[in-house]
Amino acid sequence: MARSKVARRGRARLRAVALIGIDGSGKTTQAHRLAEALTAAGHPATYHRNAGGRRFLGRVAQRLGRADAQRLLGRTGLLAAESVLRWLAIAAALLGHLLTGRIAVMDRYSVCQYASIRAHGGRHWERLARLGYRMFPRPQVTFLLSVDPAEAYRRIERRGTDHESMAYLTAADHAYRTLPEYPTFVLVDAGRPADEVARQIRGHLDGWLAAAGRATPAGSVTPAEPVPPRAADGGPVPLRA
Repeated sequence: MARSKVARRGRARLRAVALIGIDGSGKTTQAHRLAEALTAAGHPATYHRNAGGRRFLGRVAQRLGRADAQRLLGRTGLLAAESVLRWLAIAAALLGHLLTGRIAVMDRYSVCQYASIRAHGGRHWERLARLGYRMFPRPQVTFLLSVDPAEAYRRIERRGTDHESMAYLTAADHAYRTLPEYPTFVLVDAGRPADEVARQIRGHLDGWLAAAGRATPAGSVTPAEPVPPRAADGGPVPLRA
């Protein structure tokens, strides 16, 4: 059985990779670097920022004299707006992949919305979000960039473009780790220097990239296959406590 899974993995072509995690984990930096590295290595890739618009809505709220987006729209209104905006962004990214055939490097994906809903205490809305997002295929590889919420908070404060509370970052970290999809994520220690994180991500993708370089008979279609969750260093994904 294990050999069969490896064989199927070898025939599959890498089509989509998602990088997820709490704000301040380095998703955007690593997604940009990965798209550039893949393209340079002969595997054309495109970066897609699947944001939910929270930062933009926050700026709008401040211009209107409100402290943040939630004060402007209310918790339910904010989660609804964020869900719709992220849905549209992911749909556009997937359409772009279909039209160009380039690997889609996703900076955030649908699970980020589920985690956001949980972190904001609107868990009963998650079911509706899942209904809306279920048409989107799961990326073949999803990297969860794991970082201590305190370190994430320091990074956000240093960049000075937005703000998140420690309470929210802690809640978001917990939300990602309690999602039903969590066992399929490839965990990456994002608390280390960016170069080390990038090497881990590329190292995990080496098998996929090697498979993509093999010739595929004309007209054949290779379905996506689920990949057993592995840590980025090649070992098994750590289990939740």
